[in-house]
Amino acid sequence: MPDLGKYADAVLSSYAASLVLLSLLVAITLYQGRKARRALEAVERKGNDRG
Repeated sequence: MPDLGKYADAVLSSYAASLVLLSLLVAITLYQGRKARRALEAVERKGNDRG
């Protein structure tokens, strides 16, 4: 790891914040994908029941 000197706290906290936000984005995306898949399956089941 390079020597960051007096900026080490700022740089490391920025990396940590970036990782947290990136993880949050991935989690939200996966959650919304599962929710959309369930909704689509429900619509498809409803359509199959009619036909």
